[in-house]
Amino acid sequence: MYHQESIENDYEYQYYQQDADSLDNRVVIDLEFERQQQSYKMNDAVKSFITHFYRSIQNGKIFEITHDYEYGWNMLSEQYFKTTTWPSVESIESMIPNESMKSIFLILYKEMYFRHIYASLQGGPTLEHRFESYRNYVQLFNAILSAERPLDLELPIQWLWDIIDEFIYQFQSFCQYRAKQVKKGPNAPSNIVEEIQMLKQNSDVWNVHSVLNVLHSLVSKSNINKQLEVLKHATLSLTIANSNGNIDQTQFTKHQQELLMDLENDLFAQSSLYKMLGYFSLVGLLRLNSLFGDYYLAVNAMHYVELDIHKQSLIARVPSCIITTCYYVGFAYLMMRRYEDAIKVFVDALIYIQRTRTMFQAPARSLLNDMIAKQNEQIFYLLAIALNFYPMRIDDSINSYLKEKYSERLVKLQRGDRDELTNMFHYACPKFLSPVPPNFEGVTDQYLMEPYNQQLKVFMDEVNQQLSISDIRSFLKLYTTLPIAKLASFINKTPDELKAILLCFKHKMSNIESDQISEEFRSSSEVDFYIINDMVHIADTKVATRFSDFFIRQIQKTNDINNSLKMVPISSCY
Repeated sequence: MYHQESIENDYEYQYYQQDADSLDNRVVIDLEFERQQQSYKMNDAVKSFITHFYRSIQNGKIFEITHDYEYGWNMLSEQYFKTTTWPSVESIESMIPNESMKSIFLILYKEMYFRHIYASLQGGPTLEHRFESYRNYVQLFNAILSAERPLDLELPIQWLWDIIDEFIYQFQSFCQYRAKQVKKGPNAPSNIVEEIQMLKQNSDVWNVHSVLNVLHSLVSKSNINKQLEVLKHATLSLTIANSNGNIDQTQFTKHQQELLMDLENDLFAQSSLYKMLGYFSLVGLLRLNSLFGDYYLAVNAMHYVELDIHKQSLIARVPSCIITTCYYVGFAYLMMRRYEDAIKVFVDALIYIQRTRTMFQAPARSLLNDMIAKQNEQIFYLLAIALNFYPMRIDDSINSYLKEKYSERLVKLQRGDRDELTNMFHYACPKFLSPVPPNFEGVTDQYLMEPYNQQLKVFMDEVNQQLSISDIRSFLKLYTTLPIAKLASFINKTPDELKAILLCFKHKMSNIESDQISEEFRSSSEVDFYIINDMVHIADTKVATRFSDFFIRQIQKTNDINNSLKMVPISSCY
């Protein structure tokens, strides 16, 4: 099995060295009843699709693979398998010839099979489904990571993102399912008690270390951080992993040239499959650490990733990946009190969603469209919270939409309504997880909500501190100079108490910018001040409206309209 000494936290790989049959010795997973209940017969359309799908993967025809994956599968799912499962792997195995790609194809098919169950099957997946899906991921990542040479496999980057995204989602779903079942306790119905016993006996299934092992292994195997380090500090084609590309090495420092030489000799770094899985694994580490509440590790995972939307688009090219990245990075910044960085990330994400909204409106992407719509609203909520804590100028279109659609909530935030802040945080935050398995012998009633309650407490502590300085901000906006004694009388505080509040205000308005090399705090708030001889001097840092930005946006819109008109056939105008 692939092993890398430099992986962070020195994770062990025992979970991926286990025999595929080892789980069978501890738990019997019998899906025969479900398979016997399938009322449909595999018709010619389904057989033809599966055969064509296999041939496309076998021959590396990326366009046909993309079409089958994004349209063929969804169309047949809607037509034949809307409330049932796809044919089992055993039922299609005889259709696939005994060739080198057969085993990989069956694993990939099974990954999509279980993903369909999670998304469409009424009542959701059973415990057996969850165990089977885990075992299938074990086989998939073993095949990818244990190979001595890169697998001769080309998959669409959307599929690669979906694999990592679904892997983390199923882990998250399993943790929540396990907590709910264990909470029911020994007095639950007999079938629940049996499930609890199975969960207890198979504590290594969907273990947090095994999930982290996968992500760190893919990052190390692909050398993606080295690739991103070179890309981050030099202007060159993003096809650095393409061995046929011509790269001007004079652009690089000596250290970067050494990195480039390592990458040119690394076959895995040159493979699109490993490169993109490594990149998406970084996003997965960002997401997973955010779910655990470790925001420093979450942001640190993205150390070499350009957070600029345009640069992300050139690498990831998957809108859902870009939006997910912005959501979790922005949320981590918010919880780390880096409000300015959080606001910038949220605004960029919202503008990107506005521009790419039409990409998600196809019938085959209805689920994706719903997910993006929810994340869009969550980001607006988080943006409103961040702006309430740290007022600053943002894009005019986003600011107008925010004030128009969420005017009532903004008024409540300005009044310091703690219940409104709690409700908005509850809706907009991710579903936090505990990295520690439950105590099967004595789980508390609050176990399921404990991760959320801990993060909510951290957030509300910050809210209470912020509300104490909101009145100060409103008074400072009205003056250019103001005696401390007079300001203290406005808020019914003593001068000494006011000085402490002003120091708190100054501290809260200081942030570390993400693009700064040295970690020095600076303030970009609309209001700044300093104190000389018991006199507060206020400096209004608000920048006047730049009308040039408005005209540039209108010119760009006009050019877009002209380009669209040029694409309209002349015959259609008559």
